[in-house]
Amino acid sequence: MKRFFLSLTFLAVTFCATAQWSFELWHEGRVVLETGDTLRGQVKYDLQQDLIQFTNKKETIEALTARKVVFCEIFDKTVGQYRQFYSLPYSTSSGYKTPIFFELIGEGKLTVLCRERLENQTSSSPYYYGSTYSRTVLVNKYYLLSEKMEITELSVRKADVMNLFGKHADHMNDYMKDNKLKLDDKQDLIKIVNYYNSLFKTTK
Repeated sequence: MKRFFLSLTFLAVTFCATAQWSFELWHEGRVVLETGDTLRGQVKYDLQQDLIQFTNKKETIEALTARKVVFCEIFDKTVGQYRQFYSLPYSTSSGYKTPIFFELIGEGKLTVLCRERLENQTSSSPYYYGSTYSRTVLVNKYYLLSEKMEITELSVRKADVMNLFGKHADHMNDYMKDNKLKLDDKQDLIKIVNYYNSLFKTTK
């Protein structure tokens, strides 16, 4: 039995070591530069380093910082959808604003942005009492973008989000229950934000 659990552990470690995150892959996309030029080809993003890499298959790779990029769009095959990234000024811990990349989650009455990073998390082992194991997970952090282009952190605690929904809170709560959507799941949050914003669209 012990050998069986050790085999499971080895397989789990091997999977973590070989699995690739979306930001490690090249995606078909386009990059709009500050100069107004548009680059089309293979794109790789890294929100932790605030870099966009671009190649047009000519064996040259260009690394672009948030100061050089306005907008980037990729088709991410890992989730089967387009993803958009914007370079926006954000206040650092020193109090100065500097451009960094944010992914657009939803735009409208409620504009939500996202940044992602890898974290090592330690958990208790379900097999051995008192033992722990660590794993690397992708953590998403969300932000609100105001009409004045001010960016603030967004808590995805249910009570906090319901306050944002205001008079539509009960309706949104029913929508989330009916569709089994969770606020701490990124793909679910995209659906929630887009549905909320659709309530304010007027038909012509």
